[in-house]
Amino acid sequence: MFHRIRRRAAEPSEAQRRFFEMSARLQDQVPPGIGGPPAEPERDEQAATVDDFLPPDLRVPSHDQLDGRMMPWKQPLVLNDEMVACAECGAYRDWLVLSTRDQIWLRCPAGHQQQENRLDTAWYNRSAGPADATHATFEDCLRHLGH
Repeated sequence: MFHRIRRRAAEPSEAQRRFFEMSARLQDQVPPGIGGPPAEPERDEQAATVDDFLPPDLRVPSHDQLDGRMMPWKQPLVLNDEMVACAECGAYRDWLVLSTRDQIWLRCPAGHQQQENRLDTAWYNRSAGPADATHATFEDCLRHLGH
């Protein structure tokens, strides 16, 4: 098999020369960052610092910063086709549902508390609305919810 090797011309052809000239002219018209390394952004020595965090009074504490959460449950609570009643006084509505340390507690209007093992934190998270306040003590939260 016979292979031909073409010698390279000593000087560029006319077409190559026109291409290089046109490329050089267009190089000045190309926006920065196209066809070369990106241009360095101009830096302002007195650039303004933007604080994008919410003001402290609008920030919501994370779960690890809370001892627990509480919500009112006005209607009767039915679990496994059984209405839950207070073990001490028999009340069956107007509960406060407390979620703390992965446990759910029920507090009746009379102030009796009982753990409810049939409910879990996932149920609480699905059932609770957004928090409207954060309180420093358990008693402050009870007063806020009218108990």
